[in-house]
Amino acid sequence: MAVKHLKTTEFQAAVEAAPLAMVDFWADWCGPCKMLSPTVEALAEQYEGKALVAKVNVDEEPELARAFGVMSIPTVVFLKNGREFDRKVGLLPAQAFSKVLEENL
Repeated sequence: MAVKHLKTTEFQAAVEAAPLAMVDFWADWCGPCKMLSPTVEALAEQYEGKALVAKVNVDEEPELARAFGVMSIPTVVFLKNGREFDRKVGLLPAQAFSKVLEENL
């Protein structure tokens, strides 16, 4: 399954419907975001049916970025039942994200 690209209008419903969600806040012009993208895609495949793996373009959805207090990108926010419980900022190895997902499935 491909990564879901979320818009503000569908964000809340999508993350609340998923028992576990990982949301990557990114932008087209961000080099580290582009480097993280293959990791996010791989995690979407690995956790298909177990967790929602999504992306939010901060340039297209600035209100979502503000709502989550995203100050630098990439920022990956983890949510359980629609509520944030963890976040990772910057370009990190895949294990940093999969560890959080595994511990919260």
